[in-house]
Amino acid sequence: MSTLKDIQHTIAPELQQLHDRIATALSSSNSLMTQVVTTYLSSKGKLIRPILVILTAKLLGKMNDNVILAAAAVEMLHNASLIHDDVVDESDKRRNRPTINSLWDNHIAVLVGDFFVSSALQQALATGDIRIVGSLARLGRLLSLGEVDQLYSAQNHILDEKAYFEIISRKTASLFVSCVEMGSYAVGVDDYRLESMRHFAELLGLCFQIKDDIFDYYSDDKIGKPTGNDLREGKVTLPLLYALNQRHHPRSAEMRALIEKEVLTSEDISSLIEYAKEAGGIDYAYQTMERLSQEASHDLDAFDNQQERETFRRLFDYIITREA
Repeated sequence: MSTLKDIQHTIAPELQQLHDRIATALSSSNSLMTQVVTTYLSSKGKLIRPILVILTAKLLGKMNDNVILAAAAVEMLHNASLIHDDVVDESDKRRNRPTINSLWDNHIAVLVGDFFVSSALQQALATGDIRIVGSLARLGRLLSLGEVDQLYSAQNHILDEKAYFEIISRKTASLFVSCVEMGSYAVGVDDYRLESMRHFAELLGLCFQIKDDIFDYYSDDKIGKPTGNDLREGKVTLPLLYALNQRHHPRSAEMRALIEKEVLTSEDISSLIEYAKEAGGIDYAYQTMERLSQEASHDLDAFDNQQERETFRRLFDYIITREA
């Protein structure tokens, strides 16, 4: 079994409770909504976010109903953002399966996404913990701001590493931070231990996005999106960003001029991808993830539960080494 499957196996009863809770939360008397939701849920994701909620709860306390409610809430909000993203990006595939907007239409997809958001809020409210509700509300705000930041950066050709990390902190890492917050609150923890977990989750989320960005430079059916898709949308991610800022490289000026074009051709995208590899961008991205991983490992040293600590370290290793 892969590392992630190993981790999933250790919390199999909790994940089954999660699946049951999500199915119940998304049930309705509307036959079309039921059809769309059932089709969507038939493709199970990796469940990394709710796993993070559950593992945090186990690290800091004992499982209870609020942990499952919080995990369900964050997973449904995450899926809502994916459904809406597919509409915005006009995507017809996700995880190599047809998207809701391609099977039905944009109107249905947006409404289903809204249904997921409302259902997520209901689960958070069911915990009776305003801190969990607040964390989910902040998350929705940050996810939206992160996406707008990325659009602004793409439109204005901002080639700044600090700006890149601010974007992925909001659009991706904020979700991971919210997971550990909700897992902590669900078991009654709101002290210095939560601060350590927030920092760990931030670094984990940054690495998750960096690895996702690396995938864009290679062709692989497992990933479910075409090579260079980010560049087609005007997004300059860490590997190419690093390469473009290597001004000593003989092709630097040529590539910086190329990225300024309003519309990139397939040949342009291929040239930029090869340049990112040639100028050390992929290596730099992996080095960055390794540095963040080592930093995150120190956050876990504050906890006595060695078994749970090692599970978090394995999860971090999986994030960096995953193939899809």
